[in-house]
Amino acid sequence: MNTLDQQTALEQAARKRIKDSHTLEGDAGRLGHFYREWASSYDLDVGRDGYCGPLIVAELAGAVQTAYLATERTAVAILDAGCGTGLVGVELERLGFGLIDGIDLSEEMAEQARQTRVYRHVRGSVNLNGPLSDYSSANYDITVCCGVFTLGHVRPEGLRELARVTRPNGFIIASTRKSYAEATSFEDEVRRLQDAGILVPAQRLNDGRYVAEEGAHYWVFQVFEKASAPTEEGP
Repeated sequence: MNTLDQQTALEQAARKRIKDSHTLEGDAGRLGHFYREWASSYDLDVGRDGYCGPLIVAELAGAVQTAYLATERTAVAILDAGCGTGLVGVELERLGFGLIDGIDLSEEMAEQARQTRVYRHVRGSVNLNGPLSDYSSANYDITVCCGVFTLGHVRPEGLRELARVTRPNGFIIASTRKSYAEATSFEDEVRRLQDAGILVPAQRLNDGRYVAEEGAHYWVFQVFEKASAPTEEGP
């Protein structure tokens, strides 16, 4: 097999693993097992597929900080939800952010993130499809999540908990693969959260670059300040 054939075979194998990860239906046990086996080669595989989501999400965090937050980047508290091997954290650190925490379902992926040494704390075995009971409300200035709202991973309802741990007037920056946006009720969940006075979409980049075979939408949400959130009127 010549070098070109080898490269093609590696790219095809990487793409297959990525597609296989989309069939796990958000099941924590299946996801944990899958990523336990994938952690050591994950960065190489997604790199072969042209994965640029982490760079875009981090750049959006930088733009949000510059435009809206008076706090210096080194003091902005960020939660990287579904941090994986730390690809977003590395980009955030490159942009000057210094207080980055990471959480991920897979302990093996979380260990890879720890080894980047750009995080303050990294915790594995955290299921984003459930309550983040170990994390207090209004704890982070910015929450980022890239590759989280993807088929077979986190359901749209997970956005509510991310809003809870983000401080009022703070921001959530998320990517949604186009296939995920089309197959789930993500936009319906966004409308429900907006109607409930929890968050509001501040910006959306449609059909941006993500991986070689598919684009993504990039969302910037601002968490409502409780005092200004809509309230239900009495009878």
